[in-house]
Amino acid sequence: MAKRKRQDFQLSGPIHLAAVDWENFDHRASIAASLVQGVGVKERDRQDHRLDSNALAPPWWEFFKFQLFLVLKDKNDQSVFACIYKLQHNHRSHPSAPKYVVAFRGTIKKPDTIFQDLKLDIQVIRNRLQNASRFHRGMEAVEDIVAEAGAENVWLAGHSSGSAIALLIGRNMVKRGFLLQTYLFNPPYISLPLELIKNKKFKFAVRYAKSHITARIASVSGRRCETIPGSPEDPFTVLSEWIPNLFVNPSDPVCCEYIGYFEHVQHMIMVGAGEIGSFAARNSILSVILDKCGKNSETFHHIPSAHVIKNRSPSKNLQEAHGIHQWLRLNQLFLQHKLYKL
Repeated sequence: MAKRKRQDFQLSGPIHLAAVDWENFDHRASIAASLVQGVGVKERDRQDHRLDSNALAPPWWEFFKFQLFLVLKDKNDQSVFACIYKLQHNHRSHPSAPKYVVAFRGTIKKPDTIFQDLKLDIQVIRNRLQNASRFHRGMEAVEDIVAEAGAENVWLAGHSSGSAIALLIGRNMVKRGFLLQTYLFNPPYISLPLELIKNKKFKFAVRYAKSHITARIASVSGRRCETIPGSPEDPFTVLSEWIPNLFVNPSDPVCCEYIGYFEHVQHMIMVGAGEIGSFAARNSILSVILDKCGKNSETFHHIPSAHVIKNRSPSKNLQEAHGIHQWLRLNQLFLQHKLYKL
C-alpha cells in the first residue's frame, strides 16, 4: 500500500507546483525529480499491467505540461529504463524551461527487472558503465535530441544508477562541446563511504592518508606525466565548465562520498597539501589499476565542478535516504547548497 502511495502523483507528487516558476531552482529540481519518478512508475505500470485510466505514470509529467515523446527499453528484458519528455509548445515561453528532458530511473527490485538492473549496478561499481547497453541507447537518444533541439534546450536527469548513466552521457557530451543542464539524484560515488564516519578528525586522517597513497601510486605508475593539470588534454580542464546539480543525502552510503570528495580538496589546501589533494582528486587507485590492465581508466564519477545540494533533513532509514521521493518536495527539506570547482 505504501509503495502504491509513492507511485500516486496526487498523494506523493509536488502538487504545490501548479504554477511553475522556471526561474526558481527548487521548482526546476522538483520537476526533474518528478520526471525521473515518472520513468519508474511507468515501468511499474508495465509490470502490474496497469493500462489507460489505471496507469499511474502519466500525471508525473502531464501535471507539468510535458508529453511522453519517447520510451527507452532495455533490449534484454524490455523494461522501461528511460523516458524522453517534451514540453508542450505553448508552455515553452520561458528561457529557463527545457524543450526536452531525458530521464533515467534507478534500480527496481522486482522480478521482471532485478537481473538487468543488478547487472547495471555491477557495471557501475566496476567502472564498466561505458559497456552497458542502456548507456549506449541513452547516448544515441541524447545525441539525436541535442541535434534537433540544441543543447541549451535539453535537460538530463537520473536517480541512483540512472544518474550514473546521465552523468556519463553528460561527460561525453561536454567533450563534444555541449553543456547540458543536469540533475543527478543520489548519484553513486564508487568508494568506501568515508563520509559516514562521525569523528571529523579521524575522517580527515583517513582521507589524508588515502590521498597520499593514491597520489603516490598514480605518480609511480606514470600518471603524473599523462596530462598537466590545467592543460587542454586534462579531463578536468575539459569538464570544468559543466556544472551538474548533485542531490546527495549525507546518510546515503551510495552518494554521500561526493560531499567528502569535494570538501577534502579544500581541507588539503588549508593544511598546505593542496597539490596532493588536487592530484588525488583527478585519479583513483581503481583508475590506475584499469590503466595498467589496458582498460578505460577514466572513472566516470570524478568531476571537477558541481553544484551540490545536501538534504540535511533527518532520514528514517537507508531506503528513505536513498529514495527519489525525498527530492519531490524540496520546499519541505532543510537543504544546503554549495558550488565546487576543483
